[in-house]
Amino acid sequence: MTKRVVDTPYGPARAELHCAVEGRAALLLGHGAGGGIAAPDLVAAARAAVDVGVHVALVEQPYRVAGRRAPAPAKQLDAAWLAVAEDLNSRWFDDLPMVFGGRSSGARVACRTSAEGQAAAVLCLAFPVHPPGKPDKDRMPELDDVEVSTLVVQGENDPFGRPAPAHHRDVVLLPGDHNLKADLDGVRRAVGEWLDRVLRPLEV
Repeated sequence: MTKRVVDTPYGPARAELHCAVEGRAALLLGHGAGGGIAAPDLVAAARAAVDVGVHVALVEQPYRVAGRRAPAPAKQLDAAWLAVAEDLNSRWFDDLPMVFGGRSSGARVACRTSAEGQAAAVLCLAFPVHPPGKPDKDRMPELDDVEVSTLVVQGENDPFGRPAPAHHRDVVLLPGDHNLKADLDGVRRAVGEWLDRVLRPLEV
């Protein structure tokens, strides 16, 4: 495991790198709004990726590195994320296919930046369809706009809602709520199987 500090337009971000033996692709994972990269579902997803030959970077946004709990505006999150992706792609991942991902707020960032960052696929853990009790504040357009293969792993009782499957979007429902702690083996299995499947066509 290696840690790298990356300068972004909104201050330094930090990436915790976990390298796989094969190096078929790279998966960038972002954290939730109030949490960090040690969230159990992120750790489970990272282990699943490494097991199927995918390098992983767990990315801490600049506001977290600076010790702030309140998330930065979406524009700043997206710009910082893209700066990290560009840096890691050129310095560490040798232009491998990149998968963008994250949990909750981090999943939204991955979706919004997937086209500009040329992501090969998108992984969403606990995508927040709407704030709890506020279905009118719909965030589905961010998910619907993703044009590459997407996996959403969602708790069956998530108060933030449940996305529906769609063209090139798989949805795996697991026991539990927004934190996905109730079935970490399920998270790991779903992520590993999906990564293995979507990366095969990209391999020469």
